[in-house]
Amino acid sequence: MTETEQHWLRLHLTPGLGRTGLLRLVSTFGSPAAACSASPADWISRAGTRPDVAHNRPSAAFFATTCDRLNQLSVRIISIFDPAYPQQLAAIHDPPTLLYVRGQLPAQDAFAVVGSRQPLAGNRQWATALCAELAAHDITIVSGLARGIDSAAHTGALEGKGQTIAVLGCGIDRIYPRENARLFERIPEQGAIISEYPPDAPPVAGHFPGRNRIISGLSKGVLVVEAAAKSGSLITVDFALEQGREVFAAPGAVYASGSIGVNRLLKEGAHPVIEARDILEHLWPATPPREIVQKHQSFAETLTGAALKTYLALGPEPLHGDDLVRKTGLTPIELSAILLHLELQGGITQLPGTRYIRADF
Repeated sequence: MTETEQHWLRLHLTPGLGRTGLLRLVSTFGSPAAACSASPADWISRAGTRPDVAHNRPSAAFFATTCDRLNQLSVRIISIFDPAYPQQLAAIHDPPTLLYVRGQLPAQDAFAVVGSRQPLAGNRQWATALCAELAAHDITIVSGLARGIDSAAHTGALEGKGQTIAVLGCGIDRIYPRENARLFERIPEQGAIISEYPPDAPPVAGHFPGRNRIISGLSKGVLVVEAAAKSGSLITVDFALEQGREVFAAPGAVYASGSIGVNRLLKEGAHPVIEARDILEHLWPATPPREIVQKHQSFAETLTGAALKTYLALGPEPLHGDDLVRKTGLTPIELSAILLHLELQGGITQLPGTRYIRADF
C-alpha cells in the first residue's frame, strides 16, 4: 500500500467522518497527507469537522492492523482523483470517494445483471449462460456477489473466460454470504471485487442501496432476472434510470410472485431479453465474440501490404466492391486479384451482388 493510500485509509477509518466531511478535509488542506497531519483544532476551525469526530481518530494499533489485513489481501485504495478510477462511475452525481479494490478493474465496457436471491433453477441456469455469452464478447459482468442471480452472473462471466466485477455491501475483507467464498477467491483472477465501505464494515441493510448505485454506475445497462414486487433489484433499476442507463428485464410467468417486479418493468418500458443478442444489438451492435476477433487477428498476421489493407477494410457489414475500391485506393483490377486470393485462403466470403464480408461473420 502506498503512502497516499495509507493517508486515505487513515481518514476513512475516522469514526463519524462521512463522504462529505472527508472530501472537505482533503479540499481544505490540499491533500490527504496534509489532512492527516493537521491537528484536531484545525479540523474543527478550518474544515468545520465536528469536535467528537476530530478528536476520535483511529489508534496507531488499529490502523496498523487494518493496513496489514489489506496488504495480505492485495487490496488497493483508489480515490476519485486517481486516473485509475472508473470514469463511468465518476460521472454519476454521488460517486464513492474511495474504492477498495481486490484484483484489476477491467477497462472494457460493463453490463450489470441482478435479480432474485432465490430464483427458479431454470432462471439461474439461463442467467449463467447469458453472462457467459456476454463475457465472450469482452463485456464485463457487474453484480453484487449475493446468492442466486448475482452468483449466477459472476459464474457465467468466469465460465465465459471473461471479466467480472463484484460490488460488496460490506468491507472488502468480509466474505458475504459465506457460501460464496470460492467466488470471492476466483473473481480477482478475472476482474475485481470492490467496496466503498471501510474494512470490516458489516453487511448491514443500509449499505446495500449504496452498493446498488455503484453496480448501475459502472455499467452501460442493467438486466433484472426474476424480481418480486419489492425486490432490492428494483432499487438498482431506480439508480440506473437516474444515471441514464438502459434497463432490461427477463420476462417471467404472469402468475408467479417472483415475476411481478420484472413484468412491471417490461410494462413500464424496459427492454425485454430472452437471449444475449437482445442486449448486444441494443448496446453493442455488430460486436463479434472474442474468438472471432482472435481468428481475424491471427489471419491478419499472415497478410502484408495491399492484402492486409483490403482485409482490414472489411468488417461485420458486407461491402460492395466499389466501396472497397474507394476505401483501399486500389484499382478494380488490383482489388479483384486480392479479393480472389483472400477468398481462396478462407479469410473472406463473397456474397451476392459483388459484396464481401470477413468469413467468420
